[in-house]
Amino acid sequence: MDSYGYRLDCSPYLGGALEAKILLERLPARKDKLHDLTAGFEGGIYNGPQFIRRYVDSPTFGVPFMTGSSLRVADTSELPLLSKLDALGPKLRHLEIKPGMSLISCSGTIGIMAYARQDMAGVWSSQDVLKVVADPTRIPPGYLYAYLCSKFGIPLVASGTYGAIIQHLEPEHIANLPVPRLKARLEWETHILVEQAATLRVDAAQRFGNAVRELEERAGLPSAEELSHLPHPPVVEVGSSKLQERLDTNFHRSYHYNALQPYLTHRVKGRTVESLASSILEPTRFKRVEHANQDFGVPFFGTGSLGDIDPQPLYRIAPFPQIDQYRVDERSVLIPRSGQIYGIIGRAFQPIGKVLTSAVTEDAIRITCKTAEEAGFVFLALRSECGLRQLKARCFGGSIPHLDVTHVGRVLVPDLEPGVRHRLGELAGHVLDLRTQAINKEASAREMIEQAIEAGVKD
Repeated sequence: MDSYGYRLDCSPYLGGALEAKILLERLPARKDKLHDLTAGFEGGIYNGPQFIRRYVDSPTFGVPFMTGSSLRVADTSELPLLSKLDALGPKLRHLEIKPGMSLISCSGTIGIMAYARQDMAGVWSSQDVLKVVADPTRIPPGYLYAYLCSKFGIPLVASGTYGAIIQHLEPEHIANLPVPRLKARLEWETHILVEQAATLRVDAAQRFGNAVRELEERAGLPSAEELSHLPHPPVVEVGSSKLQERLDTNFHRSYHYNALQPYLTHRVKGRTVESLASSILEPTRFKRVEHANQDFGVPFFGTGSLGDIDPQPLYRIAPFPQIDQYRVDERSVLIPRSGQIYGIIGRAFQPIGKVLTSAVTEDAIRITCKTAEEAGFVFLALRSECGLRQLKARCFGGSIPHLDVTHVGRVLVPDLEPGVRHRLGELAGHVLDLRTQAINKEASAREMIEQAIEAGVKD
């Protein structure tokens, strides 16, 4: 108990932390303390002070702001903007993310990790993100990150957690975390794999943005920036014929009508999503029987992780006869059907990584197309600003808004030539391939470290 500061709570001794520490002690290799391998502000392991967050609408006056819950999002272009007046001040200047940092959520859900990529440069983080800045003269940053998020690193990081309702992790709790020093070649190879994964994700994000812009330009749709500059009065004039189906202000507002104008004025020829899809389904609810053994069962995904760089399942469920209707593939586009209006609801995703071979919750509406290219085109159209606004505006309900199959099917997308749709769909497919490759490379880095540690212990 003395090595854990005589703590009487369960965190240091359960969840695999004690087992990981014992195995590392048996490993015949040098172990350095984490704080001896870092450098920079506060020794290279720090989070930040609590502060009042002031958000702005324009990138001219703000910087992208990341919280612990958004650490692993694939698309950083949609992060909220924190006021530059606050971000660039002496109190928060050190919260800027720099490529190569290992980022760890340190409040609430502890242990969410991400490797800072080039597209995170210039992004600020909240006080709930703990930064570990590797000293490249002492350890390759990619190796340190891969170790921290391995099956040996995660339990040791989480063992420093304290608190009851809202858990926390502070820099001093992981400063003495042991880091095994493996062969220099292996450390460098894992670093290269992590860096390659980061580069692939940056490339995927750029290609995705370019594909959406190409769709908007070819169709003549306004971009998100153009729509944001249009007037949005709180009162709109609506004909009585348009009130026969929807009476709510969420649907009848300028936010929605500005996105529909290109179609209503016939400047852009449109067609409905249902005319492009083979089917649009909302699976029935079913009883989830969680599988106790993590080596068996089917990984089960919620909607919350679909937009992550590496989606992880909530848990595993026992197989049942109708399990196939909850699986998705490259021809699928997933739309979360419930949630807060400014959250994940109505945001389109395509499956990557483990999601392609697993079960997905019935809370994701499935748009299935005949080909992967058609699905890619629908995905891009729904992720454009005009598509996203239509989906958000079609949500209904009070406390927890919902979407249904009918409303998703009636969303308008550009009616482009089949050849153009095919090309845009291929671009979307390439983005998904890059993101899946990145997942595999990062997983390979972790596996190399885990296998090396296990082999060293056995020897």
